[in-house]
Amino acid sequence: MSKVYVEDLSKHVGQEVRLHGWLYNKRSSGKIRFLLLRDGTGVVQGVMAKGAVADATFELFDQLTQESSFSLSGKVRKDDRAPGGFELDVTGMEIIHVAKEYPITPKEHGVEFLADRRHLWLRSARQHAIMRVRHRIIKAIRDFFDDRGFTLVDSPILTPAACEGTSTLFETPYFDLGSAFLTQSGQLYAEAGAMALGKVYCFGPTFRAEKSKTRRHLTEFWMVEPEVAFNDLNDNMDLAEEFLEYIVQSVLRDRAPELKTLERDVTKLQNVKRPFPRVSYDEAVEILHKRGIAFEWGNDLGGTDETVVSENFDRPVMVHRYPAAVKAFYMKRDPANAKVALAVDVLAPEGYGEIIGGSQREDDYDLLLARIDEQKLPREAFDWYLDLRRFGSVPHSGFGLGVERTVSWICGLDHVRETIAFPRMIYRLTP
Repeated sequence: MSKVYVEDLSKHVGQEVRLHGWLYNKRSSGKIRFLLLRDGTGVVQGVMAKGAVADATFELFDQLTQESSFSLSGKVRKDDRAPGGFELDVTGMEIIHVAKEYPITPKEHGVEFLADRRHLWLRSARQHAIMRVRHRIIKAIRDFFDDRGFTLVDSPILTPAACEGTSTLFETPYFDLGSAFLTQSGQLYAEAGAMALGKVYCFGPTFRAEKSKTRRHLTEFWMVEPEVAFNDLNDNMDLAEEFLEYIVQSVLRDRAPELKTLERDVTKLQNVKRPFPRVSYDEAVEILHKRGIAFEWGNDLGGTDETVVSENFDRPVMVHRYPAAVKAFYMKRDPANAKVALAVDVLAPEGYGEIIGGSQREDDYDLLLARIDEQKLPREAFDWYLDLRRFGSVPHSGFGLGVERTVSWICGLDHVRETIAFPRMIYRLTP
């Protein structure tokens, strides 16, 4: 008898199989008993009729509690009314472990109650669906770059200096060398990779010690950062929109059941196709003024500002050429207007804000050194980075996409805390 997973039942119609999993729910109707088994790939209903199994097996039904682990054997039957479209006519059952009283029940629980039991909350249908979508997004990310000749270059998590600013760093002692910091971004190292390999990406956890409690922020999150030699800002925007379209369409194609579980309005995701609208920062300011928002030129766009701008479009919008003063030291100034940087943010629709931030990098040694000094960053920590401008400097660009914000947008979630298995926020370090 084959051991199979729920997601593969379509390949075994009419065959005897064995499934292993946990009890999601159960009910009884006279001489027929129904067991919902979940195994991590899906849920299937086992139908156990008295007389079709041994009496001792039939009585095991009463011992099973929610989340007890067990196995079922039986014949796979197609049934369009059933969850997943298949049922199992049970011929045998074995209990592996009878669970104690499960703390998460169908009744309404508060967010803090569920967050304290995140290790169990992950078993629910909604969280299961989110994790499956997240997995598909990550696969799409890797497939996109791998299929286009990019090389993965792993960047370090422990770094000697800030990338995005010194005020949001997690600091830790580092042997006899003083302090090290948890990385805010792998970008500087990706730039070095691009100078060696042409097209690269780094992908890993990043950390921001930002004391923010908004629904868009975590202190530990995952980011993918491509970097391409000889790409300018326009090339960078072309890559970003192709990338986002690929991710969203991959999820729509392969995770439709999960999006249905999440009650996601997929018509809004179906609009995520190239070309994306591109507006300058100046044009974004005009949009805000027309909406009656007293926004001052030179400020960075806040969350509300991003939402207002994105409401004018039915797909992600690319805002480019921000004031240089609000952007990072490594971003190249626009040769046509030194007050603005060749930067771009991609704003997701439906109020989800920035999901991609990128720029063309400053490739001139003297100008980059001046920016480092202006921001009072330690020269010695960036000496290796300056080498990239000493030895064969070229125009280059890249961006970073935050996985959690992307998951939140595609799944239609209210808070980013549900987008990762074990979220880290300024007020939560457990479980």
